[in-house]
Amino acid sequence: MRITAIRKASYAATRIVQNASKAAATTTGGAVGASIQRKELEFPRAVSKEEAPYIQPAKETSKESLMPWRGWIERLLRDKMSPEKFDAAKGYFYFWPEDPNNLHQVPYPDTRTIVSKDGKESASYREISPGSQPIVDVPLDDLDADPYDTGYFKRDTRRRYIDPEFPHPDVEQLKLDMQDPNDPEVQEAKKQLAIGPASSPGNKSQFATGPSDFDPTGLRAVMAVNNEELFKSLDKHMPDHLPTPTWQAHEEELFKWYKDRGLPVPIGGNVNLVSTKRRIAMW
Repeated sequence: MRITAIRKASYAATRIVQNASKAAATTTGGAVGASIQRKELEFPRAVSKEEAPYIQPAKETSKESLMPWRGWIERLLRDKMSPEKFDAAKGYFYFWPEDPNNLHQVPYPDTRTIVSKDGKESASYREISPGSQPIVDVPLDDLDADPYDTGYFKRDTRRRYIDPEFPHPDVEQLKLDMQDPNDPEVQEAKKQLAIGPASSPGNKSQFATGPSDFDPTGLRAVMAVNNEELFKSLDKHMPDHLPTPTWQAHEEELFKWYKDRGLPVPIGGNVNLVSTKRRIAMW
């Protein structure tokens, strides 16, 4: 009792100090903010710690390049050469001439990437700050699901048929159908396959403390687990779709690119290209 009372008193004192500190910070911040006149910078530059309170933050990132000398050789050659010769020379010397990021994994701050099919909408790198993003709601379960039911074995479909005691019934049936139907061992195997595994019958929710009905399936308690309900749960979580390659959505465009150049069409598409979504950082 004494330890509990000390913890409660300590918690109450901590909350009082925190609330008083927040109130003092709000009052002081309001007075300082009202007395200081902030001014915007004429051009982007580094700001020291002492002058930071007197500078008005910019509403948007500067669109003026801080490295104007970047790409001066390309601009000079583009100005002195015809478009055909420049594209030919660029395709000869550059590893990936069409790369908008110039082989940089992180785009330049002033690079705007087209995100719409009509070419009218674009977005720049880290255009939306984390503070402006809404709270992400990622539903993991249904609304009526029990958050404390964390058993994985009842939905582990990947390792369902690895155990030799629980083989795939369709595969085992095909094996038996291809053998001699008059063989006594084959007939006995067919009967055993129809019955199913006899292990793990479960205790039918009859525990040492008495019967329990908190879980009708019997998959919440180890002693109540049975194969019949386990197979029903695994059937419920079995994947019902086939995976498709990433290039299938634009396979006609991919085939046309090789046919127009007289090249044999390879198996599958090129997955080394960086997608449009990956060029724009996600906070």
